Formats: sequence, structure tokens, C-alpha cells
Amino acid sequence: MEDHLILLIMVSWPEESVFFQQVGLWNSPYGDFFLEWYSGMLVAHGKRMLGAAKAVFRGCRVNVSGKVGGIHWHYNTHSHAPELTAGYYNTKLRDGYLPFTRMFARQGVVLSLTCLEMWDVEQPPEAMCSHEKLIKQMMSGACRVGLSVSGENALPSFDAVALRQVIKNSFHDYGSRGIRCEPMRAFTFRRMGPALFHRENWHNFVHFVRQMAEGQKSRSRWHERESFFKGAQAFTKDQFGNELISHLEKKATSFIV
Repeated sequence: MEDHLILLIMVSWPEESVFFQQVGLWNSPYGDFFLEWYSGMLVAHGKRMLGAAKAVFRGCRVNVSGKVGGIHWHYNTHSHAPELTAGYYNTKLRDGYLPFTRMFARQGVVLSLTCLEMWDVEQPPEAMCSHEKLIKQMMSGACRVGLSVSGENALPSFDAVALRQVIKNSFHDYGSRGIRCEPMRAFTFRRMGPALFHRENWHNFVHFVRQMAEGQKSRSRWHERESFFKGAQAFTKDQFGNELISHLEKKATSFIV
């Protein structure tokens, strides 16, 4: 008799499972016990890793930062299944990022966030994503504990709309209840490549760098930030912006197509 291997593949949404459904085991004493332990292990791991990194650079003028994953899929559900499986005990009923921001603050490191260029409307409705709500939640949590934040883009982003979202997230005040939040300390532009030097992309990038350079000057005058960005098109370049733009233009002249 021949042996037959039958492979059964089941494709379903997390919310269709017993554990992650709207009124599921995630919101039970058992689920709370397991998820609290699971997330606690990730917090403890992060504490060890950041402590080791700080020990390596002790005595150096280096700012150590740690990255929290931008898990935005199914954020607009009750259970936030992707975040739970990754170790972030974050649900509609619980702020699961506060233990991480508190740990980062105690370690004296910078929290690094990703997906700063993304808009919710760009995502398929069935994915129930919300990068914007996720960024707001983590920024607000960092503000509550006095934690400095930096950011980065997740995907190649050269269009003006994406770059404008980066600027908004970098300098928007996510504070509440009278708490004023510091703008992001730094931004890392990831996934540069030949496409950057296409004429329109380069034009957008140059304008973006000028705005970010000017935005850094506003970190000391937070109360002017909203009126500052209403006049974003009238930004002037500071010394840093002038030097950086001049350097980039010289380097890129022969590559622009």
C-alpha cells in the first residue's frame, strides 16, 4: 500500500480563531496570564540587550537607541493579533507599549520607530491597518515617561506625499493633558538607491532635507510648531541645510536623469 501525504492548508483571518476573535481567549484570565508572561519575556530580553549595548559604549559620546517593530496589521481590531504574537501585549483594552517605553526610559536610550512615511488610506481595508494610530500611541507613551524618540521610513519613499508624512510625524506634538512632547530627535532615511536621483525624486528629497533641517531649529520653540508647519512652503535654509544641500547637489549632478 502506498503512503500518501496529504497537506491541508487553511487560510483564515486571526479574528476567526477562538483565541483572537473579538470576544476570545485573549480577553480571559488565561489569555491575560499567558500574554503578560510572553510580553514580559520580550521586555526582559530588550533590557538585557540595551544594557549590553550601553556597556560597550560606556564613556563614549554615543546615543544608544533600540527599535520597536511597527506591527500595524489588524491594529483596528479588538485583539491586535499580529502584535500579540510578536510579544507586544497591546489590545483595544490595554496599552501594551508602556512597559517598553518605561524600560527604554530607565535604560536611558532612544526609542526608534518605523513606518513614519505611511498613510492609513494607502492600505487595503481588509488588512485593518493603522500605522498612524500606532505611531500616535507610541509617541504619546514615550512622551508620558520623558523618553526621546527617533524614526525611520520602512519602504523606499521619494514622493512628496510620503515625505510630508515623515515631517508631520517628526515634529507633531503628541502630548496630552497639558504635557508638551519633544519632537523626534533624529530621522534615518533608509532604502536609498538609484531611484533617488530621478529628477522628480531628487527635487522632492532636496525640499524634504531643507524642511527637516529647518524643523530641527524649531525643537527649542515647540509652542510655535503648528504655525511653523502651516508655513512649510516658505521654509528658509539654516547653515546645516545649506551645507548639506550643496554637498548633495555636487555629488548627484552627474547621476540625475
